[in-house]
Amino acid sequence: MSESRVTHPLAALTKARVLEFVREPEALFWVFAFPIIMAVVLGFAFRDRPADKVAVGVAGDPAFKQLSGRPLASPSLTVQVFPTVRAGLDALRIGKIALLVENPGPLGPLVYHFDPTRPDARIARLEVDDAIQRSAGRRDPIAFREAEVHEKGSRYIDFLLPGILGLNLMGTGIWGIGFSIVNARLKKTLKLMVATPMRRSDFLLAQISSRFVFLILEVVLILAFGVAAFKVPIRGSLSSLGVATVLGALSFAGIGLLVVARARTLEAASGLMNLVMVPMWLLSGVFFSSERFPRASQPFIKALPLTALNDALRAVMLEGKALPAIGGQLAILAAWGVVSFVIALRIFRWQ
Repeated sequence: MSESRVTHPLAALTKARVLEFVREPEALFWVFAFPIIMAVVLGFAFRDRPADKVAVGVAGDPAFKQLSGRPLASPSLTVQVFPTVRAGLDALRIGKIALLVENPGPLGPLVYHFDPTRPDARIARLEVDDAIQRSAGRRDPIAFREAEVHEKGSRYIDFLLPGILGLNLMGTGIWGIGFSIVNARLKKTLKLMVATPMRRSDFLLAQISSRFVFLILEVVLILAFGVAAFKVPIRGSLSSLGVATVLGALSFAGIGLLVVARARTLEAASGLMNLVMVPMWLLSGVFFSSERFPRASQPFIKALPLTALNDALRAVMLEGKALPAIGGQLAILAAWGVVSFVIALRIFRWQ
């Protein structure tokens, strides 16, 4: 009898939440269509193509202008001649060129003006110097040959797709659950539920359970599109991928419950959810590697649930790792989910 009282409210609440979700076209768009659109746009923007040429400028002694075509001949460079050094520096300042070569004439060496913090400027520095030195007769003492490598897994779209999947799991977990609870609180629906034979845990678990109803479809749709459209590899087992996505969904569902456990207005809930999500948008390696941030911040970044999920997804999809190899990331996700749910259960308010 006790089991019947527990499971019946849970099943009814889960069904109600699923029907509520299906009847919201906006929610369906953000869960299923938006990640595909993002993958298409970014996938084509960073598709495989020849490397972009770096724009460099030449200024200074007029005699050098006559040489600008030959010494700077490189497939990686486009050369623009400026009438004065000042004009070239102005172009460098506003980003029209990555490097300016100043030839002071026979009285001094060449001067390379560039910003070393710009990656394209450092590349331009190496390419320009190599072209000039070779034109002056330099020969490499050690022979070499190039062997180009182009494999699935090294492209930007291969890095991006797991990040989009993780981002979508976070968004639907936190935003989807959060707004559902706050909306029900505003409409006094939660207040009415207090009079029903339902425990607080039934309601919160139903929010999480309803999230898993669409999880398989959501994950399969994004991954299938990535494989079909861009040949994104899935080198690990589908079971390992499934465990990572389930724990990720659990983690963010728990965080979503905690964030809105006491929020009374949509504005407050929206502010709290953005406060939680925006740092992970920026730090957790969705669009670029989290290793770009200072080393001192890495322990904090690695402890974020979205970082753990993205790292686990990429390890399985791109490196073919099994569950033991991503055990640390899975533990982080499980800890976030369990701790968030327990705290939310204790502080949750119906009204």
